[in-house]
Amino acid sequence: PSDIGLRTICSMIATAAVATLTSANGAFAQETAKGLLAVQVRSQGQVCDSPISATREKKQSAPDVSVWVLRCENNSYRVRLAPDMAARIQRLK
Repeated sequence: PSDIGLRTICSMIATAAVATLTSANGAFAQETAKGLLAVQVRSQGQVCDSPISATREKKQSAPDVSVWVLRCENNSYRVRLAPDMAARIQRLK
């Protein structure tokens, strides 16, 4: 598959998986969310070798869009996940 197609597929998988985790509680959900978001961020060319945490931004999220802040060892990102689209990734300072 093309690079863009692969990114879209990865984004769709991450969106579905992270959306499922939104309703889950506990440390397992937190660990899984940060791992999936880190994979998504890396698949779109950003650096996140050691994810530290993932926090859902409830006020910026909607029923079909979830927004997360992913903290990595060297960078932090705001990740917007929407079905059938590549993630929108914003590097935070």
